[in-house]
Amino acid sequence: ALYDHARSFILTGFPWATLGYAQHQNFALLPLVTLTGVYGLSFVSALGGAGLAALVRGERRAAALAAAGVALAHLLGFALGGAPEEPQPGKSQRVAVLQGNIEQGVKWSPAWRERTLAIYARLTREAVAQGARVVVWPETALPGALEAEPSLREDLQALAREVQAWLVVGGVGLGFDADGRPDAFFDSAFVVASDGRILDRYDKTHLVPFGEYVPLRGLLGLFVKSVARGIASDDVAAGERVRSVQIAPDGGDGFPVGVAVCYELLFPDLVRRFAADGGEMLLGITNDAWYGRTGAPYQFLAITALRSAETGLWTARAANTGISAFIDPSGRVRAQTPIFEEGLLVADVPRVARPREATVFVRFGNLFAGACWLAAAALLLTARRRRMVDARRDAMSDSPRPGADIRAAGG
Repeated sequence: ALYDHARSFILTGFPWATLGYAQHQNFALLPLVTLTGVYGLSFVSALGGAGLAALVRGERRAAALAAAGVALAHLLGFALGGAPEEPQPGKSQRVAVLQGNIEQGVKWSPAWRERTLAIYARLTREAVAQGARVVVWPETALPGALEAEPSLREDLQALAREVQAWLVVGGVGLGFDADGRPDAFFDSAFVVASDGRILDRYDKTHLVPFGEYVPLRGLLGLFVKSVARGIASDDVAAGERVRSVQIAPDGGDGFPVGVAVCYELLFPDLVRRFAADGGEMLLGITNDAWYGRTGAPYQFLAITALRSAETGLWTARAANTGISAFIDPSGRVRAQTPIFEEGLLVADVPRVARPREATVFVRFGNLFAGACWLAAAALLLTARRRRMVDARRDAMSDSPRPGADIRAAGG
């Protein structure tokens, strides 16, 4: 558990393949993450492995204790589990996730620009025809910079007005210098109201090292460049903070949602902050085309499912080449697309009325991981003290007793 937690922050973190994800379909144990996050599953998995190793070595008492711990964790998970809330009128939103299936090699090609926009416009119309009030496009679905290209902006605004739905669209965000020239590039999600107004922009806060930026650029930048810059002329910049955005597909004041951009979904505490900021559902946008036809898209889906289970929120996931999906608060994938196929999914997604109180993990964060660090420190200190006591005892037993040499000489 400590090893997995350390990988989430050392050198900015790369927590892919955390051990606990192996339990993503163990629905008796999975509810434990509402208390511990994924690190509780890592702990139980390691405990089970340690018990088997002890059994092989013939250490029956240690094996029995490990088995009891694993059984107790499953009982606790079973007690914490329950059927997730089903969609109810007034508490749910009809949400669509789009999968344009734009190959990485042509994603930023000017020749594909109009074709890409046409694909997403057609899918948006199909989704709204199925009743969608919120339509989610994948990460960097827009083949240009919305804030620097009036024609692209006008096309998107016209589409929103035509379909009378709210759009959450992945694209490249820009920062500008004092002269109005772009001086920063962001991996962003734009919120477009049904009247065409662009109301908000969330910028990805946790970037992929060597993918979107080069760590220690002064040194390593001499040898390597970031590989996922898109239309950026330099490294992608990080957003200021994790926060929810407001949408109002049914009018009124609306409600907040969290929009996690790709790599951010790997970090339990980061996604937790969307719920802590009031997000009543999660929208995950990603571009998994980099992975090709490997197991990685399926692994990433399992990772995303854990974020739903930890926060107690529904997740609508839009992926460029798949896997797009709807995931309920128990971590179950309710619907998903095949990879490398164009398509869309539409579903009624329940809102969580009090997301800040949805789970213990949302309220208090990585308490379990912190407790593991304290326990490990206490064990190390205890072991060190024991070694010091043993060393002192050995030194005293090896030293001659007072008067022993005199008696020996007199004899």
